Amino acid sequence: MVPCSRREAEQYIEGGWVRVDGQVVETPQFRVGTQTVVIDPKASLAPLLPVTLLLHKPPGYDWDASGPKPAAQLLVPQNHWGPDRSGIRLLKRHMTDQRCVTPLEHAATGLLVFSQERPILRKLLEDGALVEHEVIVDVRGAVGEDALVRLRRSPVVDGRAMLPAKVSVTSDSQGGTSLRFATKGSHPGQLAQMCEQAGLAIIGMRRIRVGRVPLSSLPVGQWRYLLPTERF
Repeated sequence: MVPCSRREAEQYIEGGWVRVDGQVVETPQFRVGTQTVVIDPKASLAPLLPVTLLLHKPPGYDWDASGPKPAAQLLVPQNHWGPDRSGIRLLKRHMTDQRCVTPLEHAATGLLVFSQERPILRKLLEDGALVEHEVIVDVRGAVGEDALVRLRRSPVVDGRAMLPAKVSVTSDSQGGTSLRFATKGSHPGQLAQMCEQAGLAIIGMRRIRVGRVPLSSLPVGQWRYLLPTERF
């Protein structure tokens, strides 16, 4: 249908440019008989670049594949956030070989980052201790100044001294208090340990920012592409 090599034909198919009876088929080995095969007039052989995905993890999901309910299973086309402004065409290959690089507690909700991009993997893994994470932690009861002083001290997690966190009260009510934590790096269990040492019981936890990338209005259970202009 177009002058191309076998490898170029595979690129057209893997790029999502080919439809069989109106359905996009991205598998080069897909068998066809009498079906109608159509190539998109905009078809391009431009290289398929790796992507980074942002997911709003619901509580009860595991950030990595070590648990029984990995959050990666939510990275499917039907959970793609409609208002995504990236302009990236959704491909099946964007859902594969994704690595989560922002650990988060099982019971917590909030921003998870999955990536295929080496520069971002390097940034959030090798230099992850320098990236700030902002988390809203809801605790039971009021939080006094003494508790805030204890929370702002350098914590020791798994025998390692961590950098002190920036902690402030965002709201309080008769039933509880919302605290904003800004910490360097992401260490599951750190905030729970800090709150326990300050005599505070956690009700809920939600990460709202990783570096300079916010969770913003991304709904729970949905994902979007990292925008080309966004930087961690």
